[in-house]
Amino acid sequence: MSYDVAVVGAGPVGSVAARYAALQGAKVALFEEHATVGSPVQCAGLLSVRAMDECGISPNDSSVINSVRGAFVHSPEGTCLPVNGGQTRAFVVSRKIFDRKLASLATSEGVDIFLNSKVVAIDNNSGFKRLHIQRAGKPEVIEASVVIGADGVRHGVASMVGLPAPSRIMSGIQFEVQMQTIRQDFVELFLGTCAPGFFAWEIPLSDGIARFGLATDNLASQDSLSYLCELRDKLSKKGRVVDGMLDFVVGGIPIGVAARTFSDGVLICGDAAGQVKPTSGGGVYTGAVCAKIAGEVAAKAAFENDTSQSRLEEYEIRWKQSLGKELNMGLKAHDFVGSLSDEQLNELFSSLAEPNVLSLIEKYGDMDHPSILLRKFLNPLNSRHLKGFFVAFLKTLL
Repeated sequence: MSYDVAVVGAGPVGSVAARYAALQGAKVALFEEHATVGSPVQCAGLLSVRAMDECGISPNDSSVINSVRGAFVHSPEGTCLPVNGGQTRAFVVSRKIFDRKLASLATSEGVDIFLNSKVVAIDNNSGFKRLHIQRAGKPEVIEASVVIGADGVRHGVASMVGLPAPSRIMSGIQFEVQMQTIRQDFVELFLGTCAPGFFAWEIPLSDGIARFGLATDNLASQDSLSYLCELRDKLSKKGRVVDGMLDFVVGGIPIGVAARTFSDGVLICGDAAGQVKPTSGGGVYTGAVCAKIAGEVAAKAAFENDTSQSRLEEYEIRWKQSLGKELNMGLKAHDFVGSLSDEQLNELFSSLAEPNVLSLIEKYGDMDHPSILLRKFLNPLNSRHLKGFFVAFLKTLL
């Protein structure tokens, strides 16, 4: 079989890339190594309003479990900073249903989807790629003009063709538990040494069920489990009923984009390329933006019979124009916050709790574009209320 575009990985990014390549008129194949789309789940399932729109999924879709309008952010010493967005800012989704809906949208545009089909090798043959696939345990060979690697943090396609991996990987772990939430429409974030280098979270689902997890920088999954269990025990002692374990998810979160995201006949996007927001760990919005560009560029290059590096570089130029500065700034912010001691975080919280600063956060806080808020902080009327080390950081950042 021969295709114009072959997409590896039927997660949200892969399905969007395949759909957009098909919308250009390309013959597209979508390969998923698992027997079903959406399993196993490796995501907290909190998607911004913008992410849902970018993927073409309605807020009324059956995948939506809950809506979120704000957050309670906890300092290491226990101070709680309430941030009310005033309106729905994000949706909690079932990733199984969400992923399958996106795959269905791709197939409705003519994409051929192959389940239980693992790509094990890629080689060149007279200007096109040959994908060696284990399909239900049997070997097959598929030809494609362009391959899009959207196969997640393991970046299998990238490694097969010599493209670099994201700069580093965080370790994430999440329980689905019975938990007493503060408000059904607010998530909770816990900062400090309870989750070194990042944060812990509680995301309400329904009927006292929540997703409770954390991610840590440069630590093994077993260390992350220890930190999460320690935080769970701490909250339980405070009367926050954390009981049972209905689901358990572990996974890696790439931080820092890959040094290169294109090669002869190959593009990589999403987690495989490190196109993840370093401030939140979310990759659906950024991945979908890049996937649309990848699908369009791949299809047009295939039609032009020019799938060289110089032709496919358009993809990297365009996605960096859209997201490059934001992701770079986000990485610096991630590293800055991760470098703060618990004492410094407590000091920063006292500054952020100022009424005018909190109002600023509520008005300009944006899950997908945190730079908007960071720039507002540099206004002299706002920066005088913040700790000097944070203002100094902002000045070097912006």
